[in-house]
Amino acid sequence: MITVYGIPNCNSVKKARTWLDEQGLAYTFHDFKKAGLPEERLDHWLERFGWETVINRRGTSWRRLPAAEREAMDTARAREAAIANPSLIKRPVVESDEQMLIGFDADNWQEALA
Repeated sequence: MITVYGIPNCNSVKKARTWLDEQGLAYTFHDFKKAGLPEERLDHWLERFGWETVINRRGTSWRRLPAAEREAMDTARAREAAIANPSLIKRPVVESDEQMLIGFDADNWQEALA
């Protein structure tokens, strides 16, 4: 089973969900806004990918952080920041039995999921 984590109004999440639907792949959607951020999943993502990949450093949530906080970011601080504001997480995060992906890229997804 595929689980998509994200925020429903995020353009990348919308594209990802549309792609999954077009491929006929079944998935469940975990809405950070409604269901919260599962901390054990966040810990797993941080361990597997590193905070630099998990945290979206191109998004407005990142740019809104004070410069000193951005400059001092490390894994522990990234964890705290993401728990406080899940919008900092690069979206979508996708987990299946065999794969884990962060961000939407149709070519990568085709290779990994289809």
